[in-house]
This record gives sequence, C-alpha cells and structure tokens, in this order.
Amino acid sequence: MDKIGIFCSASQSIDDVYFQKTKELGKWMGEQGKTLVYGGANMGLMECLAQTVKQGGGNIIGVIPSKLEENKKVSDLPDKYLHTKNLSDRKDIILAESDVLIALPGGIGTLDEVFHVMASASIGYHSKKIIFYNINGFYNELLTILKTFEEKQFTRNKLSLYFDVANNLKELTNLLNKQPDNND
Repeated sequence: MDKIGIFCSASQSIDDVYFQKTKELGKWMGEQGKTLVYGGANMGLMECLAQTVKQGGGNIIGVIPSKLEENKKVSDLPDKYLHTKNLSDRKDIILAESDVLIALPGGIGTLDEVFHVMASASIGYHSKKIIFYNINGFYNELLTILKTFEEKQFTRNKLSLYFDVANNLKELTNLLNKQPDNND
C-alpha cells in the first residue's frame, strides 16, 4: 500500500492543531516513501500536507478540477497532475488512484468525498475503506450520526465495514500498515 488518498480542508483559518497533526502525517508519509493522492489545491491542510510529504521525500499526485485551475489555486508541489472537468471526476480519480483513503478534518467538500467512497463501497464498486483521522475528536459527531443510521436501520450493512477511525498518528499508521492492497 503505497498510494494514500487524502481528503482534507483547504481553509487557512482553522486551528493550528490541525496543521501540526497534518505535518506529522505528511512527514511520516514522506519518510516511508508513500505517494500522496489529493485534490491539488495550494491552500489549507492540502498545501500543508503536500509540503511535508515533499520535504520528507514522498511523491505527490494532484487531481485538479478545472475550476481550481481557472481560479489559480493549484499547488506547484505535485510530481504528477491529473486534470478533471469537475469535482465528481476528481473523487472518482482519487479513489481509483489510491490504495487507501484518509479523511483529515475538512468541510463540506471533505464530507462529500467521504460519503462518495463509503456509498460506492456499500454497493460493491470497490472494497476500500476510508480512515477518519479524528484529530481532537473532530469527527465524533459524524461518527454518532453514522451509528444512528445503523440503529434506525437506514443501512443494509454495518457502516464500520466502510470506515476505520484513528485518533492519533500511531493508530493511523497502524491501520495503514495493515491495510490490504486493493486493486479495485
């Protein structure tokens, strides 16, 4: 498992703890020679992650939707660019290019990406899981809602089939080291 798809915030205004934890992950990825597959923006956690992966010696694939290019919000750090027409294409390409996927804290775009991965897994398009990197309990409320979906029987299967949770870098790297290769 060498290619790690990551969904995360493009906001610069978030608490510094999220940047610090993102740097820790990026450093680990770079040192391990992992490839980051991400949305390619030059802002927020996205750029922070790309910088630390690159500094650590990792590779980067930026999946760039046309609006990002039009708005000149594209990072100059990726080793390879994959261009898309829209956000839907970007989600599909990140999913296809990645061995495993991680959700760092993010906003509505990150949630859209997470649910895309989980929904497509739930109907059999792939067997990849998303790992919620639950920095400072960021995803606690969402995890509660997902449990409510199960309890009220709005899911056919346990949603935990489609995701894992890591509350710190050690838990995250343990999950990454035990993930099977998925060639779906």
